[in-house]
Amino acid sequence: MVSKAMTNNVVASNVMAETLSDAEIVAQFKQRGCWGLYTSVDLKGCDPASIRDGEKIHRFIIELCDLIEMKRFGEPQIIHFGPCERVAGFSMTQLIETSLVSGHFANETNAAYLDIFSCKEYEPAKAAEFCRDFFGAESVTYQVLFRD
Repeated sequence: MVSKAMTNNVVASNVMAETLSDAEIVAQFKQRGCWGLYTSVDLKGCDPASIRDGEKIHRFIIELCDLIEMKRFGEPQIIHFGPCERVAGFSMTQLIETSLVSGHFANETNAAYLDIFSCKEYEPAKAAEFCRDFFGAESVTYQVLFRD
């Protein structure tokens, strides 16, 4: 699995990339007093049936929120659309009490692009591994951004 924690470096006025463990990310989140933690998860080579199944995507949202201990606010919105075959697929959003989980599933490439944003800490690598396993992806990459 490939991961990068993107942290805002105020002194250098640029963005630095480094590999951090979940424990280090959570500790840095708390130490810095960040507003939020954002993780983008890209899945490639997903099981085609799993990303085309709205009920499975619904279960994914519930299980992911349970895993990262986020309280869902209302029901998820899951809609299949796309103006052309290149981008057609399900898109989903789930409000959580501390922000939002969202994503898009691309039918043509069997890829998924997921976003988790919360002002409460969670373990990004654990979440990314869950996403990979749930959709049977061949590969996963994720990036973490601290929102100050």
